[in-house]
Amino acid sequence: MGTTFIDLFAGVGGFRYALEKQGSKCVFSSEWDKKAQESYATFHGDVPAGDITLDSTKKQINADFDILCGGFPCQAFSIAGLRKGFQDTRGTLFFDIENIAEVNRPRVLFLENVKNLVTHEKGKTFRTIIEILTEKLGYYVHYKVLNSMTHANIPQNRERIFIVAFDKKQVKNFSKFEFPEEIPLTKTIHDIIDPSKQPDKYYYQSSSKYYKDLVREVTNRNSVYQLRRIYIRENKSNVCPTLTANMGTGGHNVPIIKDDFGIRKLTPKECFGFQGYPIDKMTFPKLADSHLYKQAGNSVTVPLIERISKNILDVIY
Repeated sequence: MGTTFIDLFAGVGGFRYALEKQGSKCVFSSEWDKKAQESYATFHGDVPAGDITLDSTKKQINADFDILCGGFPCQAFSIAGLRKGFQDTRGTLFFDIENIAEVNRPRVLFLENVKNLVTHEKGKTFRTIIEILTEKLGYYVHYKVLNSMTHANIPQNRERIFIVAFDKKQVKNFSKFEFPEEIPLTKTIHDIIDPSKQPDKYYYQSSSKYYKDLVREVTNRNSVYQLRRIYIRENKSNVCPTLTANMGTGGHNVPIIKDDFGIRKLTPKECFGFQGYPIDKMTFPKLADSHLYKQAGNSVTVPLIERISKNILDVIY
């Protein structure tokens, strides 16, 4: 019997790639960003619904699904809520997850967020999330910070927190879930970087204000560097530094490499490769690079989602 899932805050559908590979079927997706919707449609063949905060969007959800997936953006919760009981989560995107879970009662919630969610507002935000899931909604919560380079065999230093919550009434083995163990990192950046000449727009020319500094600093072909606002930093562990959503805007946080043809930025396709997407089988939408960089930086690492989802499915059945 195949499981079904919904894909919220879907971006370009990293959760969907991972869960479909495990045999699960997507019955609803939502993403408000129009450019991300274009990429999602190119990758998966259907356009996600829009803003999930709208009741009209929530009403499109299939009432019967097993897993709610979402890499929800983190915002501060109001501390003006009830002094006793739960803080007010209205106005935050977690509230929409809470609302859908309350109405639709999926068997599992599978959520991803930045590592700093745990310490946000001195831990209040995270405690509120756990409190809502456990005490109000009756889910049993597992959570852990995992790194793509230690848990997914992907050479990117990317720490994210994962929350897996089971409905205790529907999933009898809820306490048996475990997050995946560490696995050896056997892939290198050269498994992802294209060694052939890339379009000129990716290479730094001598006219660039960064050029002299780049030539001096970017010397190791086995490293990925980051151009920060005021300095260049080499990643000494021979992996790609954390990809960010603002890679394509100006010179900040752009991953840089040295190849046979010069010093260049990673291409958007390579950035998706560093998120574990099957880039050799993918057709990319005709969007500006800035949008593709943002989408790659906002995405999840697909093989890590695969490993976690396999363990989820093992507990469900």
